Amino acid sequence: MTKSKRHILGLSGGKDSAALAIYMRDRVPEMEYVFCDTGKELNETYEFLLLMEAFLGKKIQRLVSERTFEHYLKLYGGYLPSSRMRWCTRLLKLKPFEEYIGSDEAVNYVGIRADENREGYLSTKTNITSVFPFRTDGITKADVLRILEESGVGIPAYYSWRSRSGCYFCFFQRKEEWVSLSEVHPDLFEKAKAYEKVDSATGERFTWRQGETLDELVAREKAKTEDKPRRVEQKPRRNLPLVTVLADEDDDADPEDRPCLICDL
Repeated sequence: MTKSKRHILGLSGGKDSAALAIYMRDRVPEMEYVFCDTGKELNETYEFLLLMEAFLGKKIQRLVSERTFEHYLKLYGGYLPSSRMRWCTRLLKLKPFEEYIGSDEAVNYVGIRADENREGYLSTKTNITSVFPFRTDGITKADVLRILEESGVGIPAYYSWRSRSGCYFCFFQRKEEWVSLSEVHPDLFEKAKAYEKVDSATGERFTWRQGETLDELVAREKAKTEDKPRRVEQKPRRNLPLVTVLADEDDDADPEDRPCLICDL
């Protein structure tokens, strides 16, 4: 007996994949929902996944790597992942995702919108076919925000201070987002700092941002705004339309500076 083709939608914790899950819920009842959990996610992400499960009426499968981030960091000699060496995505996100599918024929639903200009290729496995319903149906950013708002799910709380999903120490964070992390989640900021090292023999620095430590970055950024104190909101701006909350999100960033789809959508 031939095994039926599986339908799988990976949630990143971001707005586009969440909106796609909502959009596809009644269109593909047999959909499997998955989340690749690095163990380094924001609490807001986990809380948002619970809201999504309640709306979808299905469990979101947590896919966890057999090896931890610390294991791979040691394997790479202390070199932190970066935009040019994204081993965290490959080993902690893509690998568990592909292992979950195995050799089964599967359709992978990807939340790239019609108004985005980026590729959606995620896997080299021939048994996995990616489809892009938003692109096919002409769904844009404004539509995504409407879908989230009308569903009642809304957006993850981290959008009040951060522009994308991903690990708390994601190297794609903007400078101001690192500052916000230090204010909203000082405990996680300290954990991120703890990964930064200096080779005593060579003086080489392993930092999240090239040429500076997180402490140096935050001190510099705060010095710029001493006369204009920053106000960080720790709760989502529920009284504002979603289009206002996310108006400054950068959808046109250089591809090299954009997180991988499985982390960012």
